[in-house]
Amino acid sequence: MPHHTTHTTAATLVAATERSPADWHAAFTAAFADYLIGPFNLTLAQWPAFLARQGVDLALSRAAVVDGALVAFALVAPRPVRGRWRLGTMGALPAARGSGAAPALLDDFIARARQAGVRTLELEVFAANERALRLYQGRGFETIHPLRGHERAPGPAAGEAPPVQAVTLDEAWAWLDAADARIADLPLQVTSQVLRVAAAAAPAGAPLQAWRDGDAQLVFAEQPAQQAVAVHSLVDLDPAQPGALALAQALAARHPGHTLRVPALQRPDLGGDALQRAGFAPQALHQWLMRRAL
Repeated sequence: MPHHTTHTTAATLVAATERSPADWHAAFTAAFADYLIGPFNLTLAQWPAFLARQGVDLALSRAAVVDGALVAFALVAPRPVRGRWRLGTMGALPAARGSGAAPALLDDFIARARQAGVRTLELEVFAANERALRLYQGRGFETIHPLRGHERAPGPAAGEAPPVQAVTLDEAWAWLDAADARIADLPLQVTSQVLRVAAAAAPAGAPLQAWRDGDAQLVFAEQPAQQAVAVHSLVDLDPAQPGALALAQALAARHPGHTLRVPALQRPDLGGDALQRAGFAPQALHQWLMRRAL
């Protein structure tokens, strides 16, 4: 593998493949120890699966190194269907914040994407992360869609559960691939590119399941140990979201003693509005989906 390095005034940017998984795991854990949604608690053994679930390509990702130490990083996830690169995660150790390492990584990300012929860049950032938001806006990224998390506490469903159509995961992936080709800004984490990995890694007792109603599809997994259900993907192609509403109501009715959780990846116009009508409470922290044309 060729040696890729870029020198900056304060750091050397190297391909992620040139640092060990242990280096990456240690740096990531330190950088997100004070993250606004909580620390990063995965073990070193879980690190490869985490990268796979984020769609990260280490050959496209970069680390900023100072005096031999990894101090900041930018993980990149390509989206071939849309001709995009996604900035999956960017972070810096506390001592490296304000050093210029993060802006250097972002500038490098933009330059390499342009050189590779990529047409569009995208990322998600929590709206409360004002420092990161300013950095991205300063480099030409624009806020496109809010991405909200939702939660429904255990309790009886409101009314009778509507019938739903269970579909195989292969059918679900094909549906999501078609939706991804049709919807300009579908978050990567709710597409088949990532969910195939999540399904392969799911515990035997908690497999991913898929339901469909009308123009909407739901992918979820029960979490028995937590008395919870995790929604991995909810997409409704109908602006009125009748299918998403029926799916959310059915999920609540069939899991009355469970907490139902949707991560902060849900576009309101693709199912989020229906979740609120079904009794799901929007979470205070939300993300912005940002995009930059090249």
